[in-house]
Amino acid sequence: MPSARRRLAAASAVVSAATFVSLTPSLASAHGSVFGPVSRVSACFAEGPETPRSQVCKDLVSDSGTQPLYDWNEVNIANADGRHQEIIPDGKLCSANRAKYRALDWARTDWPATAVAAGSYDFRVRVTAAHLGTMTMYITKQGFDPTKPLKWSDLDPTPVGTYPTPRASDNGYYNFTGSLPARTGRHIVYKVWQRHDSPEAFYGCSDVVFGSGASGAKAPTENKIEAGATHSTVSHQGHGGDEHAPALASASRPAESPVSSGVALSASAALFAVSALFFRRSR
Repeated sequence: MPSARRRLAAASAVVSAATFVSLTPSLASAHGSVFGPVSRVSACFAEGPETPRSQVCKDLVSDSGTQPLYDWNEVNIANADGRHQEIIPDGKLCSANRAKYRALDWARTDWPATAVAAGSYDFRVRVTAAHLGTMTMYITKQGFDPTKPLKWSDLDPTPVGTYPTPRASDNGYYNFTGSLPARTGRHIVYKVWQRHDSPEAFYGCSDVVFGSGASGAKAPTENKIEAGATHSTVSHQGHGGDEHAPALASASRPAESPVSSGVALSASAALFAVSALFFRRSR
């Protein structure tokens, strides 16, 4: 019977579409910033977006406003897909070439800095959404001039830390151990965090000083993070910066399932409705 075959074909098409929808991963962004050694954006956020203390953080707010600091966990490129050097030009590494964070690229020696020494180093990264990926830490070569914009060629190609990021954090943190080489003076530790479940990647610059001269940069406290969450424009359901969402929305829970429960329920409802219609008309 042609009509029955047509109904069967239509039902099969809808069932296939519903099945595809139910298996499609839901969107979610990983977000975070290095707290040890503390990144530039996190150090300025810790001082307070409305009342920064250091001159460089005051200048950042004067130039770009307070929003880049409230969005301390966002410095990202949604479609990086491992093409870091291709899409981020020299001099724009700290901002990931985003105008919103342009002040982070300033070549200044008064950024809050962390005192470090050669040898084992415990990296600490505050994440507000955890996802599968690889976090790679680099450091500038000996002889780096901090009064000049950071270039890709300034970075030692040998990572000082590499961490396969899991789908769950340790109470909102990734903690891993790397090794810092012998250096003198002021340097930059550069973070590249490439997700494996999305082309999105995150970046960050942390100022460090080998020997004396560090300013004792402070990381934001949990109270500071919680207090600033209502001012954040970072979304954990897209790629950030496009809708309001609290910064702590996913801080201490495992990442969401790759299958959205709401979508799965909708797909199941569609399957039931199509099946009922087909069998009712077949009788």
